[in-house]
Amino acid sequence: MKFVFSVVLTVVLLPLLACGQSEKAELNQAQSETVTAALKILDAYHAANPKPGDRKLHVICWRPSDREFPADKQGRLTRILEHIQKFYGDEMERLGFGHRTIQFDYDDEKNLVIHEAIGAGKYADYKKADGQKVKADCVPVLKEAGINPDRETVVIFTNLSDWDPEKKTFVHKSPYYAGGNYRGGTAWQLDSVELDTKNLGLKEPIISDGEYGKISLGKHNSIFIGGVAHELGHSLGLPHCRERRDEKEAFGTALMGSGNRTYFDQLRSEGRGSFLTLAHGLRLASHPQFSGSVKGMNQPTRATYSEIAVKEVDEHFSVSGKITSPVPVYALVAYLDPEGGGDYDSRTVCTVPDASGKFSLDCYPLQRGKESSQIRVVALMANGATSTWESSFGFRPKGVLDISLMKITIGLADFIEALRNNQIERAKEIAAEFPKDDVRKDAALRLLEAQSPDRKTKNSGEISDSEKSFPLSAVTPAEASVGWGEPAYDFIPEGKFLIVSGGQLFQRGIYAHAPARHVYEFPEGHSWKRLTGKFGLPEQRGGSVVFVIKVDGKEVFRSQLVKPGQIYDIKKGESSGFSVSIEAAKKLELITEDGGDGTAVDWGLWLAPTLNR
Repeated sequence: MKFVFSVVLTVVLLPLLACGQSEKAELNQAQSETVTAALKILDAYHAANPKPGDRKLHVICWRPSDREFPADKQGRLTRILEHIQKFYGDEMERLGFGHRTIQFDYDDEKNLVIHEAIGAGKYADYKKADGQKVKADCVPVLKEAGINPDRETVVIFTNLSDWDPEKKTFVHKSPYYAGGNYRGGTAWQLDSVELDTKNLGLKEPIISDGEYGKISLGKHNSIFIGGVAHELGHSLGLPHCRERRDEKEAFGTALMGSGNRTYFDQLRSEGRGSFLTLAHGLRLASHPQFSGSVKGMNQPTRATYSEIAVKEVDEHFSVSGKITSPVPVYALVAYLDPEGGGDYDSRTVCTVPDASGKFSLDCYPLQRGKESSQIRVVALMANGATSTWESSFGFRPKGVLDISLMKITIGLADFIEALRNNQIERAKEIAAEFPKDDVRKDAALRLLEAQSPDRKTKNSGEISDSEKSFPLSAVTPAEASVGWGEPAYDFIPEGKFLIVSGGQLFQRGIYAHAPARHVYEFPEGHSWKRLTGKFGLPEQRGGSVVFVIKVDGKEVFRSQLVKPGQIYDIKKGESSGFSVSIEAAKKLELITEDGGDGTAVDWGLWLAPTLNR
């Protein structure tokens, strides 16, 4: 790929929207100014002491031992991947970044290099969750070709689908996901003989898809070729986000939202297809495959947020602050993510910091009616790295914006940073400055106590009868184990500290990354009656967890599957809250199980669990 330091900005003219030509002109102008300012910073960084690089996406096909590869994989996959390559390039150009796109490896005869791997097991031995199992079969082949799959971007096509050309039926059990960043990533995709860009425009025949039902062969191709484009985005470091209303009317569906299902629908006159948002384009602009530069790629980089402030503005809010970094920050993207729906429905707001690092993000439109939403502000650095600041907001009844939690977490930012850097004396000084009745003071003192090596807990039988309730997180467990890290009480590990779940800040809680088990024992004749509390996942975390309570070995409570943004409170009368009898109990067990999709990021939390007399 030719290394480019400057890009001619293409101003994209949106079609007329209901809001009127003048407003659209302003939207266009704002986007144009953002891209121009971002490229000025980005290109200046790469122009000084340049380090051109030739990073590529590597392609490997895998099959189980009792199957052959799908027919014409070389021709079909070349057409599919080059189609996606052109899509990314055209979209980056439309956004104003020039024709930057994914790069591939070709042999001396200009054929796309496709590596081949054969699984150790048969077709029946694999399922959708076996991505790592499939990758393990591919690693030796890639390494023999001089490719380190942990430091390169790789797409693995698997032959784990069944297409019947006579019955026109399709089912699959292929791994179908991806992850990565600017240094490398992996995307798992299915391959099947009917998948071909030549079929994207076909309204007939109608086939029976095991997941999507009766659809045209063209729509089937849109979904699964679009799926390749979508998952490749993840392997390049793109998170989910959805389109704004004005974008939807003009361009269709955001690729990293639901755009994997609408890819080139326009060929069948079934919609506007898929597109890259400005947030997508900004993030990709510094990826080594898109910039042609590897400058600073392996440099450990972390940006620092300071002077953060938030204020309400005409029923939405703005966030301002200052960003500093050893590598220039050329843009910031805010993801506004309402509870539920994973992060697929995140809307985005973009800006460029000024020369001193100061920035402001006007955060709208907001999805009202959600008690809990998250904001993730991602600083984009010129070498491809990112740093994130995150907080929570929500809405009270009648759609009234509530940014109180955000103000609390912003107010605790310096305290949390001191804890994160193990500056305990500094943290104590900050805590002492908070007013007596300030919730920040209570939270800070609780965290200092939780971090103290002299933290005091009591056995259940040592608690005075005058104590009508007592936090379980301050009771000494007989046993404790968690699926990641070490047991933690009244704080969240990995530098998060504050226990925030479902849009609420909790002073007390038990960290219980699945699979976790916390056991408490009670003496004969104790007077405890009930255990009450809530449960959920931390803000900004994925995963899915099931919460289980056992009393004397008998299961007395099992939650439904809990996903991010959900919190269950018995005071609201929700059937999934817990209030269990522990009268005359000898042993209490709190258990978290994974939700059936593996234990990755299953950060379960028992929230304010309390013993009651």
